[in-house]
Amino acid sequence: MMNFRLAITALFVFFLGTFSNAQYTMHKMISAGYVYQNQSFGEVGGKLLFLKNDDVIYRLGGSALMGSTNSKFAIMPKLQVDVLLNFQKDVDFYHSYYFLVGAEGTNKYLAPKVGVTLFGILDLTGGYAFPIGNAELNGKQLKGINVNFTLNIPTVFIHDMFK
Repeated sequence: MMNFRLAITALFVFFLGTFSNAQYTMHKMISAGYVYQNQSFGEVGGKLLFLKNDDVIYRLGGSALMGSTNSKFAIMPKLQVDVLLNFQKDVDFYHSYYFLVGAEGTNKYLAPKVGVTLFGILDLTGGYAFPIGNAELNGKQLKGINVNFTLNIPTVFIHDMFK
């Protein structure tokens, strides 16, 4: 657990240093999705998207993974960091897809991941989870292949819908 806290602190300091040197725009998003980690989980949470231009975008997020493990309902907190990359120049429609590189961590595993995202809204990622300490949740091991499918909805869209 101490290594997890140390890793999160290091990521926070890195991003704080990165954002202090440049003027970034921040956007809030609500996220919902599906996570497979030796077990199926639903995911609900929020993300902050930081961008200076649309070639490189940073996202920080927190969510809750919820699912049934060995017939018992379980909830795990999840933190994630993503970098979205697209260096295409002279495109008519602003970057429609991005390559995604990131990491996610819970109190049971840490998983680096790669994938693609459509407009930064619809993500499909995969990775490999490394256990942290006792990586069991209700007797089920949480390590190995990790797959995520996530829908990120900017809060601006929600606000505009109810005007």
